Amino acid sequence: MKENNPVLWNTHQQFMAKALLLAEQAGEHEEIPIGAIIVKDNVIIGKGYNQVEQLNDPTAHAEMIAISAACETLGNKYLNDCTIYITLEPCPMCAGALVWSKIGTIVFGASDLKSGGCGSLFNISSNKDLNHQIKVVQGILEADCEYLLKEFFKQRR
Repeated sequence: MKENNPVLWNTHQQFMAKALLLAEQAGEHEEIPIGAIIVKDNVIIGKGYNQVEQLNDPTAHAEMIAISAACETLGNKYLNDCTIYITLEPCPMCAGALVWSKIGTIVFGASDLKSGGCGSLFNISSNKDLNHQIKVVQGILEADCEYLLKEFFKQRR
């Protein structure tokens, strides 16, 4: 879904720009450059970037790290009324974790046609058979998010 509210669009761009900075940090550590931040009441309560290689942990995705940090900040396993900003559409594992966390909104930049869990390949975030559905906004700073990923993989070929 594209966001039509110009004020919200501007807010989404500001927070996605911060997630992009985290994605750049991931790239500097030879990780796939994906960054995520979680916001509640316009305050960042959790952030993360991919650390799969660094931690030798296939679950150390940006979203998973941001979810853990946000839950710790709130002292709660649920992220009601929170928004996560992610530079790449969440994979099925991360989309599932976001459903279980009961997050309110997912905002992502680039779509992931090969393993996206929020509409591109799977639609876990809005699956009516699950106990929670999440509002999804896509395409925020999409070109910037795609460029960062394309450059990362171009350098590795």
